[in-house]
Amino acid sequence: MFVSCSKPKGQLVGVYDSYSPEATPYGMVHIPRGSFTMGPNDQSVTWAVQPSQKTVSIDAFWMDITEITNGEYRQFVYWVRDSIARTELARMEVDVLGVEPDQAKYFKLRYDPYNEAADPDTILNWKTKIPWNAKWTFEGDEETNAAYLAVNKVFFQSADKTSHRQLNSHIMNYSYQWVNYDQAALPGNSFNVRTGGYNDNAKIRIDSAFMRNGRIVDTVIIKPLRNRGDLIARKIINIYPDTMCWMTEYTYSYNEPAMQNYFAHPSYGQFPVVGITWEQAQAFCYWRTNLYRSIGKLPRAQEYRLPTEAEWEYAARGGRHNAQYPWGGPYVRDSKGCFMANFKPMRGNYTEDGYLLPSRVGSYDPNDYGLYDMAGNVSEWIGQTYDPTLNTFTHDMNPNYDYKARGEDPKVMKRKIIKGGSWKDVGAYLQCGMRDFEYQDKCRPSIGFRCVRGFIGD
Repeated sequence: MFVSCSKPKGQLVGVYDSYSPEATPYGMVHIPRGSFTMGPNDQSVTWAVQPSQKTVSIDAFWMDITEITNGEYRQFVYWVRDSIARTELARMEVDVLGVEPDQAKYFKLRYDPYNEAADPDTILNWKTKIPWNAKWTFEGDEETNAAYLAVNKVFFQSADKTSHRQLNSHIMNYSYQWVNYDQAALPGNSFNVRTGGYNDNAKIRIDSAFMRNGRIVDTVIIKPLRNRGDLIARKIINIYPDTMCWMTEYTYSYNEPAMQNYFAHPSYGQFPVVGITWEQAQAFCYWRTNLYRSIGKLPRAQEYRLPTEAEWEYAARGGRHNAQYPWGGPYVRDSKGCFMANFKPMRGNYTEDGYLLPSRVGSYDPNDYGLYDMAGNVSEWIGQTYDPTLNTFTHDMNPNYDYKARGEDPKVMKRKIIKGGSWKDVGAYLQCGMRDFEYQDKCRPSIGFRCVRGFIGD
């Protein structure tokens, strides 16, 4: 028993930091933990080997109410654009104008409190406004001209330039890092508590990337594991959507308006983003996590990521066990004869459901969890690797198969799962248990994505 009005001295009392219950993330809905029968409710439409059903248990998580929209992804693109512009402005300040780094408007110095002898790192100052409207002056205003040259780095120049200013999508590169825990978990790579270090024969394969002559070079480094820093991998990827997919996907079809306007025009801001590869979707999740963590006062939370297949299918069924579609019933029409999702309902007739191409997110009723467009509109990238026999070897608790394919791996190892069906697919692909795949470096005008975030607490 505790001593009244005081803690027991010399006894084990524990350290329990105070915390606030996790608030609902903006634009997400809570999916409670539970179990369900995972797998198709109908035979395969491709006459493939029928995957078996399997009862699995899923932990609670948060999920985006809708697919990531053009407007939301544009925030990512503009963040990368602004970071490039700020970097160029900072370089102009220091290299051209001769401003000291500690006096620069676009630089901030960050000191290492653990190493006072180390030189401070220069980081971007995001509070300074970018002079997008800077004009070239012939009177010799050096600061204004330097700002003009720096800002215009993010737009097409010279022979690539047309009559109006356009964002240079070719340089919209995003660099991020992560810890390769899968390499740390390999046999023989565990931390040895007896010696206080890793085993002498521990080796790892780590992704790395760098720029060479303006091009991204991806490579894999095999090296000994000596400290935690060896587990940090790096990726550089161009994150601008491939708007040309509207034309390359459909030959002999007039899709130039969609190619030019679907991502760029404000009227499509609430439509799901497409033309995104699995790798670009992964980069978006890392950026979204870092964006959240950059606000220091927000409570600690797990990272944003793509859902596992089990999480997506569990959420799509909306708590209805063995539901064939997210709305529960075995039909794609309601009692009034209206279609329940945006897909290709009839041969050559895409508009019978009300839309020709992707529809505005949330145009159809949500499922019982409050999630929109879990069937139709656009297919969605899943975080895990595709294998037709997944149910036979994955665990029955939070099943997942995440193989990080490298550049030299065969294409069969680069297949990633997509779920939900799209505006161009027939009704069979809308089923919750239907599984398809696409290669991680390929994009389609019919594939988008949404994020999840693990739930912390009871």
